[in-house]
Amino acid sequence: MEPIDWIVLIATLFFIVFYGVWKTTGSKNVNEYILGNNETPWYTVGISVMATQASAITFLSTPGQAYDSGMGFVQFYFGLPLAMVIICYTFIPIYHKLKVYTAYEFLERRFDMKTRTLAAILFLVQRGLGTGITIYAPAIILSTILGWDLNKMIIGIGTLVVLYTFSGGTKAVNVTHKQQMFIIMLGMGVAFYLILHALPDDITFGKALQIAGASDKMTILDFSFDPKSRYTFWSGITGGLFLMLSYFGTDQSQVQRYLSGKSIRESQMGLILNGIMKVPMQFFILLTGVMVFVFFQFREVPLNFNPNSKGIAAHSAYAKEYQSLETELSDVGAKKKLAVIALAKSDTENPALKMEIKSLNKYEKELRTKGQELIGKAQGKDKSSDADYIFIYFIVHYLPRGFIGLLLAVILCAAMSSTASGLNALASTTVIDLYKRNLNTEKPDKHFVNAGKFFTILWGAVAISFACVGSLFVNLIQLVNIVGSIFYGTVLGIFLVGFYINYVKSAAIFWSAVISQLIIFIIYYYAIHIYPDGQEKLGYLWLNFIGAVLTVLFSIIFQVFALKKNTSLEA
Repeated sequence: MEPIDWIVLIATLFFIVFYGVWKTTGSKNVNEYILGNNETPWYTVGISVMATQASAITFLSTPGQAYDSGMGFVQFYFGLPLAMVIICYTFIPIYHKLKVYTAYEFLERRFDMKTRTLAAILFLVQRGLGTGITIYAPAIILSTILGWDLNKMIIGIGTLVVLYTFSGGTKAVNVTHKQQMFIIMLGMGVAFYLILHALPDDITFGKALQIAGASDKMTILDFSFDPKSRYTFWSGITGGLFLMLSYFGTDQSQVQRYLSGKSIRESQMGLILNGIMKVPMQFFILLTGVMVFVFFQFREVPLNFNPNSKGIAAHSAYAKEYQSLETELSDVGAKKKLAVIALAKSDTENPALKMEIKSLNKYEKELRTKGQELIGKAQGKDKSSDADYIFIYFIVHYLPRGFIGLLLAVILCAAMSSTASGLNALASTTVIDLYKRNLNTEKPDKHFVNAGKFFTILWGAVAISFACVGSLFVNLIQLVNIVGSIFYGTVLGIFLVGFYINYVKSAAIFWSAVISQLIIFIIYYYAIHIYPDGQEKLGYLWLNFIGAVLTVLFSIIFQVFALKKNTSLEA
């Protein structure tokens, strides 16, 4: 990195931190610290909701996902617009009417304390893990590029976020999200333009799409009913819908964003803004990754995008084997470049040429997979994925100086925005749903504000610790969604019963949730976890649907049996 890159990066990060502290220091009561005094306008709500979901993982891993698998990942978000409508008309009015600080307060009023506590604990477990992952992702980038110690980077990034989240609570998170999203969208727009500009002069955007299509990177819709496929139209509008309902409707990191809205209408408008903007934004990020793929059709592709991999291979028993793969990959790349140029110059459809390009790209991917397996063996693992390094490799090696600092700032701003939301929600849930609810004596508001600050630091330490012991096993964008999918279905099922099935009581919903969650753990282990990445027996999105449906069905069955038992006893 050049001095200009350092200036852009450091200035951006320090502006975000000090702006957040300056604008929000001195929260006097719980409402101000957790809900920002309900002063957030609709557009800030919408931006904050988007920024919470758009972590560094989104901008680090999604382009790599598109490079490897094409545009099909966008189907993951197909259920989101419908989820926003359902939440706007059901969840938001109830939350505002009850004047809750957290989503889980509703569960005690509808059921009982143990159900509220169960849902809160499930949230704390999955969000604590997820927040650790959002810190881990950008730390990988800087440690790899700059050669700095990974754990020191994790601690540094985590500390920056804790600083302004501790200071201003929800208001600090909301006000910094606006600046972060501006930097994020500016940076991604610049990156997309520079990628197109870096293509050969005679390769227009239309021809770039044609080249991507020749390798099946532009296949957006998959209408197959194969449950093994991770991303299909059907998994998107079912499993994806249930995931989005749970994430935006019951995950406190999102609920807290729109509970801070000025009114029900302002909160609803903020979520509708997210529903309108989110799918196009993800489409654009995926398309950026596809354009990186097109760019590398004209450049030599490394056997592994992780810059440390070559050194690992060179000092292992697999050095000669790895070098042989690199030579073979270079030959394939030269043939592929000639075929791609021929396709670009052709004015007519050329099926034979497309088949050749597709075959060469498939062979290239097989060689890179073999290289990943060798790196994995050298590290004592099954496989060492490099998908998360693809976009950052392109940024560092091919973007002009100055823009590298901007794009790194984009990724770090995204990390800070989602991490801050996560820590803010973890602290709020711990204070309101566990600590305050179990106190036997009255305490002043200032006590709970201080407790919120304490738990912000505590959860920051937990997330940082998890990130320090974490390991990059799979593509991060998928890892964070898999972690969520394990828990979200059960929690959503509890809320759906609470909202729509009035005759189900507390004991039935509590035990149905416990049993459903145990079944999801078993399904995950035997159908997903024990299989290599992408080879599982069930796409992980279905866990959201299965968990919610099981929770609802079991609660109905348990309640019916309880009613019958009571009737027979009375008789």
